[in-house]
Amino acid sequence: MDNCSTFLTDSLELELGTEWCKPPCFSCAFDSRGGGQSFSGESYLSSGALKRLILNLDPLPTNFEEDTVEIFGIPWVTETALVNSSRQLFHLFRQQLYNLETLLQASCDFGQVSVLHCKADSIRQQCVIFLHYVKVFIFRYLKVQNTGSHIPVHPYEALEAQLPSVLVDELHGLLLYVGHLSELPSASIGAFVNQNHIKLFAPSWHLLHLHLDIHWLVLEILHILGDKLKHVVYGHQFMNLAGDNLTNVSLFEEHCENLLCDLITLSLNKYDKIRPSEALLSQHCPCPCIKELWVLLIHLLDHRSKWSLSGSFWNWMNKLLKTLFEKPSDWKLPVPVIQSRDPFGFSWWIITHLASLYQFDRHGVPDEMRQMESNWNFVEELLKKSISIQDGIQEEQLRMCLHCCLTLCDFWEPNITVVTTLWEYYSKNLNSSFSISWLPLKGLANINKSSLSMLEMVKTCCCDKQDHNLYKSSSSYTIFLCILAKVVKKAMKNNGPHPWKQVKGRIYSKFHQKRMEELTEVGLQNFFSLFLLLAAVAEVEDVASHVLDLLNFLRPASITSSQRALVWKGQMALLLMYVQKNLDIGVLAEKLSGAFREKAKEFLVSKNDEIGQKQTLWTLLSIYIDGVQEVFETSHCLHPSHEKLLNDGFTMLLPACRESELRTVLNFLQAVLARVRSMHQQLCQELQTENVDLIVQSSLSAKERHLAAVANALWRHFFSFLKSQRMTQIVPVSQLADAAADFTLLAMDMPSTAPSDLQPQPVISMIRLFGWDDIICPQVVARYLSHVLQSSTLCEALCHSDYVSFQALTVRSWIRCVLQMYIKNFSMPDDLFTDINPEQAVEKEYMEQLAELTRLLFKLPEVKSIFTKAQVEYVTILEDPKKALVQFLEAVGITYRNLQTLSDKSAMVTKSLEYLGEVLKYIKPYLGKKSSSAAGLHLTYQMMGILVKSWAQIFATSKAQKLLFRIIDCLLLPHTVLQQEKELPAAMLTAIQKSLPLYLQGMCIVCCQSQNPNTYLNQLLGNVIEQYIWRFLPASPCGLGIGQHPVLLALKKPATVPPMSSLKKCIAQVIRKSYFHFKGSSPPPRLASVLAFILQLSKDSNLDICDVELLLPSVLKCLVLVNEPQVKRLATENLQYMVQTCQVGSEGEPAAQLTSVLRQFIQDYGTTYSYQVYSILETVATLDQQVVIHLISTLTQSLKDSELKCGLGRNSAQREAYSKLLSHLGQVGHNEMQRLE
Repeated sequence: MDNCSTFLTDSLELELGTEWCKPPCFSCAFDSRGGGQSFSGESYLSSGALKRLILNLDPLPTNFEEDTVEIFGIPWVTETALVNSSRQLFHLFRQQLYNLETLLQASCDFGQVSVLHCKADSIRQQCVIFLHYVKVFIFRYLKVQNTGSHIPVHPYEALEAQLPSVLVDELHGLLLYVGHLSELPSASIGAFVNQNHIKLFAPSWHLLHLHLDIHWLVLEILHILGDKLKHVVYGHQFMNLAGDNLTNVSLFEEHCENLLCDLITLSLNKYDKIRPSEALLSQHCPCPCIKELWVLLIHLLDHRSKWSLSGSFWNWMNKLLKTLFEKPSDWKLPVPVIQSRDPFGFSWWIITHLASLYQFDRHGVPDEMRQMESNWNFVEELLKKSISIQDGIQEEQLRMCLHCCLTLCDFWEPNITVVTTLWEYYSKNLNSSFSISWLPLKGLANINKSSLSMLEMVKTCCCDKQDHNLYKSSSSYTIFLCILAKVVKKAMKNNGPHPWKQVKGRIYSKFHQKRMEELTEVGLQNFFSLFLLLAAVAEVEDVASHVLDLLNFLRPASITSSQRALVWKGQMALLLMYVQKNLDIGVLAEKLSGAFREKAKEFLVSKNDEIGQKQTLWTLLSIYIDGVQEVFETSHCLHPSHEKLLNDGFTMLLPACRESELRTVLNFLQAVLARVRSMHQQLCQELQTENVDLIVQSSLSAKERHLAAVANALWRHFFSFLKSQRMTQIVPVSQLADAAADFTLLAMDMPSTAPSDLQPQPVISMIRLFGWDDIICPQVVARYLSHVLQSSTLCEALCHSDYVSFQALTVRSWIRCVLQMYIKNFSMPDDLFTDINPEQAVEKEYMEQLAELTRLLFKLPEVKSIFTKAQVEYVTILEDPKKALVQFLEAVGITYRNLQTLSDKSAMVTKSLEYLGEVLKYIKPYLGKKSSSAAGLHLTYQMMGILVKSWAQIFATSKAQKLLFRIIDCLLLPHTVLQQEKELPAAMLTAIQKSLPLYLQGMCIVCCQSQNPNTYLNQLLGNVIEQYIWRFLPASPCGLGIGQHPVLLALKKPATVPPMSSLKKCIAQVIRKSYFHFKGSSPPPRLASVLAFILQLSKDSNLDICDVELLLPSVLKCLVLVNEPQVKRLATENLQYMVQTCQVGSEGEPAAQLTSVLRQFIQDYGTTYSYQVYSILETVATLDQQVVIHLISTLTQSLKDSELKCGLGRNSAQREAYSKLLSHLGQVGHNEMQRLE
């Protein structure tokens, strides 16, 4: 007791201030949700009752301290009641138990639940209190009698001496009365699952839990009795089944055996109702009270076994479980155990669940660090029996058994025998897939696994914590690998390398040439899984070397293509493991890269029609590519061995690849390039660190050399192919651009590694090849330049470099990308998108790429400067590249106009032309004969029109005029346009119609602003006007279409265009020259439309007098020679507008030009067409009388000349017509009439 005194404070755990502490009992009426306590606060564990029992302390130190105690409603003397009235008390106990049993027959409707619960609870508490009183009485008041003394004793002492035997008899009788748990009615057994949150329970629940209390408290009483007396106590009334006298020890063992049998029976009933896949996920205990009882038995039996009082808990369980494998006729137990449909599975299941209960300490608190007693001897025997069933164990059974075994390996110390026993089984069945037909597996041994997934599987097997759903997710072989990993790791941690050598010897000995040749594809998969796991947990180099030796047994001619692919995957997985462990990969790299080179060569020389052979080769090549990519991505640093993986096999492979295969290889290239650059940047940071000692400096320099070697290999084996594919459509556009950009960034980081043909400026050379070259597909250029511009370091360096016009050339490429957005196939310029919908004609991806390029380009300092100087805001148009280009062109024009000095202007002209480059080459594909892209033509003409108009002042300079001439000749005056009898394509005509005003306005500004008068430019302007007045002139002047004529629209002066008088004059000259050619008396074609055009011109643009001087003679000629009413009407209206124009310009005086024109008209037509002339002049007189008055002398002379010419004297009719005209001229006309008379 002295040794135990220090435990008093910890063990009691009672509220000593209370007068009465409720005795512990079994109860599942507590909320265990949320992962809280495992047992009720009233339980034997949580209350500390078990700990007090084991430490031989007072069972209830604060109870039964009064002189009297009330038991079964009767007061008794506390210190003598059990001696004086033990048989009466046990009789009362049985009577109360009977009363509780009778309550089960009562009607349990809703109204009676509370009443029945209170009655049943009261009975149970009285019974439990009595049994606790027995414990306390034995501990406190029972005196150990001196059997050797012959001194007369007091009658009480005599009774007291008989008490232990009486207790053994009474307890035995009580156990016989209550019977076995397994014999309880089904209604009582069903009370285990009675989950009642209002804590009102049926009598069956109370009866069941009272039985549990009785069974446990009897064990407690017998243990305390034996501990108190230190000798065997014999019963007087009973003998055991063997005919021996009953003792406290035999009763304890008999009852313990019966109780364990009952608990096993309950577990059997539960196990037979669950599936193997759910075995470890379902608890073996119907309720927490049964679980508590198991824990109590574990602690009590293991405690007694230390003092050789009885066998340990596992000894008891092993003895009982062995009966499951015996025939019923051989059973020797007093209580028959239900025969299980699956004794092996049940044994695994129950042992695993019971092993987990060892984690609970004496207070019922789980303690994962607690040392657990193992039961390996029985498990080893069970394992051997399980896998040696005569007809072979089924996979579904084997999975459950191995899952249990894995769980036990987690609980207990490592056991090599288990591993070797399992290996004996699996070594004979390696070619099995270990699958269940009705259960699909996530972790099935899939032959198509990649090298990385093989490693992931191994990593999963090596995890300390496994998936609870392992049965469904993994095969039994995979579970075996988990066991192997766990046992070897634990054993090596505890005992060094010796266990590994044992396992290695057993495993290695099973493989030889014949066995290797017998392996199927599944067998090879299992082979690699095994050895990869061994490499992961033990000596990777030793395992890898042995694997390579074993693989040499496989003859190339005897293995299938799928097996060969699996061999490659396995070797690559070993290589990846080397990388993960930071070991030298030299040997493996050389072997694998050599095989890759050979297969790449075969792939190159194989014919395209040999699809099966190419596919087989590609499978191997893709395994290598994926594996090498993973090697680079997982390597912490690069070694010379890494360069071996990038050999000339790639040089042979690339030209033979189809598009899908190229995608794979280029994805690999990009990943390796990114990794090399990342490692180089990290290395640079380390090199810049101050105070680096010589050893570290030397190591960093070596790393730099290794990186450079890998970079050289990438340039050597990949770049030449990329360079050769710039103008083809074989390589996917996005990947070509991405890979080229990655090489460019590599050239920036490590310029010395670039090939000699890119030196001395490899970055500039790369951008020239992929970003500025006009023959490269615009999709490639846009994506490539986006990547380049995203590198702020690169942009900053190139923007401040005087070596090349980086910004201007990049802007030029951007302009080309926008202009060529509707070109479908760049290698065939005439193959364009058909315009179903202009927005759909351009791929969405390319438009997004252009928008991204636009956003990045507008961040360049030079571009930002242009917009700043032009005071133009561009933020809102960056998502639309076309609008952005328009605004950029306008901003350049505004910037030029705002410049003051001649030198600045000259430099701006040079820079502007640099932006454009060979712009006509960019748009040439749209102008081809086979072009069907209306959207492309519209974009071309619109952008070039905006260019001509916005840059008019730039084109006015001698440097830029040549380009303007070429634009006009190419777009507005091509050979097809000059052939008026030929119809232009509708799309081209529409595009010109929409954009012609821009060209005319721009050309007009150039003519006005030109530093030197340019006859050729004026001629070009006249030719354009001549061609397109006719092209867009309607056949009939009817309708409102004439007002939308593009030549007339050019005269509608925008705010940014200076007065268009020179354009009007040119239009008038062209009309006079080209559209009033009479063939004899036959009028020119579409004369009415021409007159309508002139009339609209007069209305829209306020003709100058000089324009009237050009056009009026032709209008007058039409009035004289054409009798068509429509022509006469339009000509008359034109005459009226022109006369009015002259009136406005002469400020009240007769316009000299108008008078001159009319005088010449009279001279030309007065003699021959006198009547028509007089009629026309009457119209003029109504508008401007003075003009006609000034012409009287000319008219009179014309009359005389006409009469003289006829030689018939006075022409009365003509004189009468003339007099009519004179009558409209007032007094002056009257006077002239008199003179004529």
